[in-house]
Amino acid sequence: MKIADSDIVDMFLKRNEDAIRITSERYGSRLRSISFRITGNIQTAEECENDTYLEAWKRIPPSEPRTYFMTFLSRIARTISINRIVSDHRLKRFAYVEELSSEMEQCIASSSSAEKELDAKLLLESISIFLKKQSKEKRILFMRRYYYLEKTSIIAKQFGYNESSLRSILFRLRKELRDYLEKEAII
Repeated sequence: MKIADSDIVDMFLKRNEDAIRITSERYGSRLRSISFRITGNIQTAEECENDTYLEAWKRIPPSEPRTYFMTFLSRIARTISINRIVSDHRLKRFAYVEELSSEMEQCIASSSSAEKELDAKLLLESISIFLKKQSKEKRILFMRRYYYLEKTSIIAKQFGYNESSLRSILFRLRKELRDYLEKEAII
């Protein structure tokens, strides 16, 4: 019998350690994959996966992600993985993350002020609205590239594009996003 995500969350709430084992069995490979795409190292990805379970243990409660458990876990894994590469490469910029940051700065200006923190929620909501207006395939391409930090070569191969075509699609999406954010007076 398959245990529902809401039942796993209940186990976390009751502090039942089986919740971690079940979560690992069900989502471990996906969480490891997210971390590996970001860190590029399987050992580091495994450490980030384990850190994800610990962080989920700390966050449930107060969070109760019954209907979005995998999203909850993937966001934790992504954050931990990014923090790990920043920490590991403190003296030198991690080239891959720098490349992605550069791509996204084409449509979202970077700022270091406290205002950035206040506007983050509005920006995320606007990006979400923009993506909902795109085709399912474009949403997936965008998320895999800019949320899960996947390499264009991998995405292109899985979707049957050559890498140049995929880069063009992503370039147009970023331009459309920039235009949308300017129109909405977000940037």
